[in-house]
Amino acid sequence: MTERVEGHGGELALAALRAHGVREMFTLSGGHVFPLYDAAHKTGFPIYDVRHEQSAVFAAEAVAKLQRRPGLAVLTAGPGVTNGVSGLTSAFFNASPVLVLGGRAPQFRWGSGSLQEMDHLPLVAPVTKHAETVFSADDIPRAVTAALTAALTPHRGPAFLDFPLEAVFSVGDAELPAVPPIAPIEADPDEVAKAGGLIAAAGRPVIIAGSDVYAGDAVDALRAAAEALAVPVFTNGMGRGALPPTHPLAFAKARRVALKGADVVVVIGTPLDFRLGFGDFGDAKVVHVVDAPSQRAGHVQPAAAPAGDLRLILTAFAEHPGDRADHADWIAQLRVAEDAAKVRDAEEMAAETDPIRPARIYGELRKALAPDAITIGDGGDFVSYAGRYLEPAQPGTWLDPGPYGCLGTGMGYAMGARVSHPDRQICVLMGDGAAGFSLMDVESLARQQLPVVIVVGNNGIWGLEKHPMRAMYGYDVAADLQPGLRYDKVVEALGGAGETVEKAADLAPALTRAFDSGVPYLVNVLTDPADAYPRSSNLA
Repeated sequence: MTERVEGHGGELALAALRAHGVREMFTLSGGHVFPLYDAAHKTGFPIYDVRHEQSAVFAAEAVAKLQRRPGLAVLTAGPGVTNGVSGLTSAFFNASPVLVLGGRAPQFRWGSGSLQEMDHLPLVAPVTKHAETVFSADDIPRAVTAALTAALTPHRGPAFLDFPLEAVFSVGDAELPAVPPIAPIEADPDEVAKAGGLIAAAGRPVIIAGSDVYAGDAVDALRAAAEALAVPVFTNGMGRGALPPTHPLAFAKARRVALKGADVVVVIGTPLDFRLGFGDFGDAKVVHVVDAPSQRAGHVQPAAAPAGDLRLILTAFAEHPGDRADHADWIAQLRVAEDAAKVRDAEEMAAETDPIRPARIYGELRKALAPDAITIGDGGDFVSYAGRYLEPAQPGTWLDPGPYGCLGTGMGYAMGARVSHPDRQICVLMGDGAAGFSLMDVESLARQQLPVVIVVGNNGIWGLEKHPMRAMYGYDVAADLQPGLRYDKVVEALGGAGETVEKAADLAPALTRAFDSGVPYLVNVLTDPADAYPRSSNLA
């Protein structure tokens, strides 16, 4: 039985949002969207506001990622929407079901030069799954339902609606559409069987599992498939922690050895992009498992590419009826490489150097972080070390900008993470370059009593640019920041707390104070500018 709803446009929108499980709003105040605030205020719907619209979208994305449900950002017209486009684009690349509701200048005088008058749709349509202007209050529930259905349908992604002033301020009367079920995509059974056969028959198979494994609630199915077929597993993105570090098939540090020696590489729930050498694994056959046909790589010809619900595909792999090769020797070979790398990493994470090396920071963080801590990476060079030294113990505990590589996610992700998990540690790993994008939103966290810990690796340079530019040209420009800048003082001025650390021995007590503080707390660690993450450029 359908329900009829009455009210102004904000009330109609909120009724549809609630029906889809949306439980909070992230925003920066703007008159074009006052009715949405009115509806939320009158019904006790939580509103979290920020100092830059991109942080509102990033906060909504963190909710969408961590909770696997829609996240909501509300942005005022014109610059409010354009300031949020980087967040929308990141959500698009990350397949995050974010809904952005935008204000819009009045339609009845369109073209006359109203405040912040612009057509948003041409800007946002390329980076959303659904983009629409809703011209009447009566049509708002239908539009919200359509946008959220598109956002939640694999391959997931953001959606956008904007409301002209007269539509959102007007009173309407409409049926509240039923929330449609999202039907799983059934993969071609022959393609699934082909892929399962390749994995089972391989002598040296490797699995690389990415963010869509978590987003598609396929973590348990991944473990079952890996165990049934005895295949070593590496992860990236939100796939990290899908197998706990203690699992006999979980690997993190022997990836180079694995990919060099593998005869079948199975990439599940992540694109064959620059993070995976664009899918070029030498002579190895590639099995690419994706959650929708649109995600099949166009630049690589895989040996098999089943597309559909990852839980169903991985369950079919686990139940593969044919013969299965013995992978014990291959797993043992990788374990030797993994253990040797762990020894080297342990030495680096314990280094007593002056200035501090980034590895030592991660060595102390490994001791300070609880198994269910949410760790957020917002940076280039400094955060690159996190992939090497941090090993999430549980799925759904790691957030990074993803393949779009947009800096400035940190404070928005921190807000969304704190709202999602009020009782967990929230730790943001931030380069000093990235700090310039969003640190002002510490004020938003402090004012709304949302404590997080921020660890800044402060080397006074743009590390991923300065060193490569020097190698290429013999000089560098536009790659220096103020050495020793007191980002902790910035946080103190914004209502938080912090300190600067210059000696490795002072790291552990500083982190203890940070996690015990109950306020946004920044640990500003002065690191060695000569210590750059050892990897080639990803510019190709």
